[in-house]
Amino acid sequence: MNYWLFLIPVISAFIGWVTNWIAIKMLFHPRQPKRILGFTLHGIFPKRQKVFAEKLGKLVSDELLSYEDIQQKITSPENLKKLMPLIEGHIENFLRVKLKDEMPFISMFIGDRTIKSMKRIFMQELEILFPQIMKNYTGNLRSELDLEKIVTEKVAAFSTEKLESILYQIMSKEFRFVEIIGGVIGLIIGLVQVLITVWTT
Repeated sequence: MNYWLFLIPVISAFIGWVTNWIAIKMLFHPRQPKRILGFTLHGIFPKRQKVFAEKLGKLVSDELLSYEDIQQKITSPENLKKLMPLIEGHIENFLRVKLKDEMPFISMFIGDRTIKSMKRIFMQELEILFPQIMKNYTGNLRSELDLEKIVTEKVAAFSTEKLESILYQIMSKEFRFVEIIGGVIGLIIGLVQVLITVWTT
């Protein structure tokens, strides 16, 4: 038996691993277009960064962080309840301290019962008014801030080095898995070639 045949799976595994490694590198490199033997080589992400930024901007504004979601969160009764103790504290301080400092004559006629009544009325009005104010605020915010445009411009302005770093941080395990799979597939193909060669000789 020719024992050199057993080098075939090793070589095939190496070729499979190297091929996938190169494919992953070509997602980001070369960062600038380069002409080699009449062909223009350019990393997929650097080449398509503008399109990627536009798609991501649309995805974020339509699906991940829509103004409707922001408005719903801001105007939700649960969030208002969380703010109520803080608002109530400010109203209490205003009626008992600031009003006395600013208008001492009026404060002379406002006792504890009056302060409690006024605070209760203010809180009731705020519960009605606050969601309307925030709804109007987010409506104005939507017309002034183009979320899709902001995300698109930010991503498009990323350097290719930063984009590569971010994607590697997110997908480093997946990239490594792709490289290993390339080696495993190459090994299997090499073993099949050896078996075919042995059986046919």
